[in-house]
Amino acid sequence: MDWPDIAEISTRISLPEGYRAAQLQRAEIPALIAALKLWHPDISVGGGSCYLRESYYADKVFFDDTPNKDHLVVTIKQDRQLAGMACWERERDALTLYYRLGVVGAEHRGAKLSAPMLELSESLGRAMGAGFIYGLATLKMPHAQLALERAGYQLLGIAPGYDRELVAPGVIKRVYEALYGKVLVHAEDLQRPDPANLSPQARALFKVLFPDED
Repeated sequence: MDWPDIAEISTRISLPEGYRAAQLQRAEIPALIAALKLWHPDISVGGGSCYLRESYYADKVFFDDTPNKDHLVVTIKQDRQLAGMACWERERDALTLYYRLGVVGAEHRGAKLSAPMLELSESLGRAMGAGFIYGLATLKMPHAQLALERAGYQLLGIAPGYDRELVAPGVIKRVYEALYGKVLVHAEDLQRPDPANLSPQARALFKVLFPDED
């Protein structure tokens, strides 16, 4: 699951005119951190807080001189201005791609960047040979949920207490998150579970999620 060339992959997606996608460069890390603090203040706590620490990029993120790192950060720019970012984590043994975060700057939220970012996500997965791609969406607002659903992702469950968020000034609570996934292989490459091996609850949920596969 080698990371593909982002410049080549970005030619396959429908970014609005004037916007471009590029792999994050080391020199851009401070500017990205400053932008994220403005775009997404809630990111100061919980799983997303790593994106505000320079050590995260040094330890985890793939750059041209660190090809074995498992996290990839891509920036979206309008000319030279940062307009958004996205991050993925590859799970090499499972051949799975985790869409960790996608954020669009407030002044660019009318440019309809969410759909192209999801296109980029799927193109990355397919180019790397991933069989499954997944992500989590906040239940605080419907926009992320709807974007994933329009892109063909399936709601697979809701995880109570998965992450922490700043729900009010000075108030941090664990929150519910929606799990979405998309299979990137053909149906014949999936092994269906034997209903006899499922607990009653698991069997009932399977019928709800996959009514045509029972």
